[in-house]
Amino acid sequence: MFQALVFIGVTAIVGYFALPKYFAIVKAISIGRAAPAAGSAGDRWKNMLLFALGQKKMFARPLAGIFHLFIYLAFLFTQLEAIEIFIDGISGDHRFFAGRIGLLYPLLINLIEVLSALALIATAVFLIRRNVLKVNRFHKLELAGWPFRDANVILVGEILLVISILMMNGAYQSLALKFPDIYPDGGTFYLSALLTQPSFNGHLAPYASLCERLFWWSHYLVILGFVAYLPFSKHLHIFLAFPSSYYGNQQGRGKMDKIQGVEREVREMLGMDPGAPPDDEPQFGAADIHHLDRITLLQAFSCTECGRCTSECPANQTGKRLSPRKIIMDIRDRCEEVVKNSSFQHKENGEIDILDGKSLFDRISREEIYACTTCNACVEACPVLINPLHTILEMRRWDVLMQGAGPTSWTTLFNSLENNQAAWSMPGGRTDWMQTN
Repeated sequence: MFQALVFIGVTAIVGYFALPKYFAIVKAISIGRAAPAAGSAGDRWKNMLLFALGQKKMFARPLAGIFHLFIYLAFLFTQLEAIEIFIDGISGDHRFFAGRIGLLYPLLINLIEVLSALALIATAVFLIRRNVLKVNRFHKLELAGWPFRDANVILVGEILLVISILMMNGAYQSLALKFPDIYPDGGTFYLSALLTQPSFNGHLAPYASLCERLFWWSHYLVILGFVAYLPFSKHLHIFLAFPSSYYGNQQGRGKMDKIQGVEREVREMLGMDPGAPPDDEPQFGAADIHHLDRITLLQAFSCTECGRCTSECPANQTGKRLSPRKIIMDIRDRCEEVVKNSSFQHKENGEIDILDGKSLFDRISREEIYACTTCNACVEACPVLINPLHTILEMRRWDVLMQGAGPTSWTTLFNSLENNQAAWSMPGGRTDWMQTN
C-alpha cells in the first residue's frame, strides 16, 4: 500500500509540473491561422504511416536510418513494459501480465531486451558521431549551446533506461526462482539471464530484492523524466511527428500557394472576372507567427533538428547564412516567447494580435530569406515532411508586398511584370509576338 501511495504521488507531481508546458505548446500552435488539411484523408493516413511510423525518409542515409530504427523500435515496445510497471505501481503487485498472457509474455520481454541492447549500441554510435567524430550538421551555429546538449541528455537517458531494464529483469528472474509465491514466473529472459542474473545468483544475492526495486523505480523515474522533459526538447517529435506528417503538404513540390489578392488584380488586368472583392484589406505573406497557419507552427514543434534540410541546402553549402533548420527553430522559439510573455490577444473577429512589438524578422534576417533558391531540397530531405520553404516564401511576400522592400536587383523584374506582364522590359504587349502581318 505504501509503495502504491508513493507511486501515485510521484506520478501526480510530475504530471502537475509537466502538463502546463504541454498546454502551452497547444496554445502556441493555436496562435496560427486555421488551415484546412490538404488532400484526402486516405493520403494523409498513408503519409503518417510511411513517414512517421515507417521512418521512410530516414533510410535515405542508411547508417543513421538503421541505428535510429533500433532506438525507435525499442521505444515503441518498451512502452508495453512501461504499462505493466504502471499497473504494478498502482496495485503493488509484481509482473501483472506474467502468467496471464501465456508464452506471449516471455516473447515480448525477450524482444524488448534484444531491441534495448540494439538501442544501446545505436546510442553509443550517436554519441560518438556527435561528440567524437563531430559530424558537421550537428555543429552548425544554430545548435550551439543548449540545442546540442539536449541531444546528449536524451541519449544518456536512453542508456539509463536500457541498463535499468536488464538489471531489473536479471534480479527478477533470480527472485522468481527463490520466491515463486511473490514473484510469478514469467519465463526466461535470455539476455538478462546471460548478462545480469548470474550476479544476483552470486555475490549480489542478498541484495536481489533491493536491486529489483531500485532498478524498477529507476526505470519508471527515467520514463517520468522523459515525460517532463520532452516539452522542452526537440524530442517532442516522438509525439508530434505523427500529426505533422498527417497534415504535411501533399501538393506538388515547387507549387506555391496563390495570393488571392494578387490573383484578383491579375485577372482584372487581363479582362477576366476578378471575383468578389475581399471583406478586409488584403494582407500578403507573414511577418510573425500569427500570420502563419497552425500546420506550420505544429511542424516547428515537430522538428527533430537533425539538420538534413540544412545539409542539403545549396545556399548553405556555398556559405550563405541560410539554414532551413534555423528557420524552423526560430519559429518554435518565437512561439514559446509569445506564449511565455502572454504577449498576444484575441480580437473580436477571432484573429490574434501580438503585442510585444517584435516579429519573426527579429530572429530571421532578410539575408537568410533572400538567399533561398526555392529548390525544395530542404522539403525533400525532411524525415517528417516539414516545409521550411513555406515560411521563407511567406516572409518574402510580406517584405516585398507589404513593406515595399526586397533586393534592389529584383525591382526591375517586378516593375516589368506589373507594367508589361512580362519578365523583360520590352515595348509592346505581352502577346504581340503572336500577331502575323
